[in-house]
Amino acid sequence: MSAVVQSPEHVRLGRAVRELRARRGLSQEELGFRSGLHRNYVGAIERGEINPTFRVLLKVTEGLDVPLSELVELWERRADDPLIARPRRRP
Repeated sequence: MSAVVQSPEHVRLGRAVRELRARRGLSQEELGFRSGLHRNYVGAIERGEINPTFRVLLKVTEGLDVPLSELVELWERRADDPLIARPRRRP
C-alpha cells in the first residue's frame, strides 16, 4: 500500500523542513534524534504524508535549532512552487 500525500500544503511544509534540514547538513536520522522523533516520521513529514501536530512542529524546529516562525515563513514562500504535486489518490 502506498502512502498518500495529505495536501499541497503538507507537501510545502515537508519541503520547508527538508530545506532547513539540508541547510544544516543533517540527515533525517540526526534530525529525528535531535527532535525526539523517529527518522521514518521525519521522512513522512518531509513527503507530506502526515499531518504533524503543533507539538511535533515545535520538536522539529527545536531539532533544527530554528524558531517556528522561520519554518512558517519558508512554508509561506513555497506557496507558488510549481513543483508541488497534487495529492495522490488511493487506488
